[in-house]
Amino acid sequence: MSLPASVSSWLLVLLCAASGAYCLVRAGRAGRAARGAAAGEAVMGLGMALMAVPPGTGPWGPPVLLAVFCGTALHALWLLREGAHHAHHLVGSLAMAYMALTMTGGGPAAGHGGGHGAGHGAGPPVLTGALLLYFAGYVLLAGARLVVSGGGAAVAAGGPGGTAAGLATEPPDPALHAGTPLRSAELTRACRLAMAIGTLAMLLAL
Repeated sequence: MSLPASVSSWLLVLLCAASGAYCLVRAGRAGRAARGAAAGEAVMGLGMALMAVPPGTGPWGPPVLLAVFCGTALHALWLLREGAHHAHHLVGSLAMAYMALTMTGGGPAAGHGGGHGAGHGAGPPVLTGALLLYFAGYVLLAGARLVVSGGGAAVAAGGPGGTAAGLATEPPDPALHAGTPLRSAELTRACRLAMAIGTLAMLLAL
């Protein structure tokens, strides 16, 4: 692997690992309503980091990762009873399970970030394309919401009359709207955005 490719792969590992670690900390501090979602996101982020390691995960890696992501998908499906905002967690888990499945049938197993698509199957182009469109749209919308949310916080801090905060509309999420401090809510959104970017990068490597 070339040096630039190796550096980009390790940056992806760090991005996913940092997101997973933050979600793990958040799960320990969160209330009961938000703990389950935070724990699921932590497992997801750390699993993504493992998948992206350049040296690869060995022959045992893809089946284990497939089982892990199927587990997070079932967990997200269970959380859907609490609200539709958990649908993104379900889509993300299914996308990672799909990529782990393509790794199991592609000859010598290699880490996702290590080969950037080499050494495993590519999967159905239609499904890959649909997931790419979804995550590209999510990244754009989530990034815009994060920027607007930060601007709204600055306006609100300046005194009454600020309305920018109302522009960042999202489905109700206990992790963000149950008395969560503004800075913590922004970090949670940034964490989800980072994992979506990581998923998008992995999909592009298929």
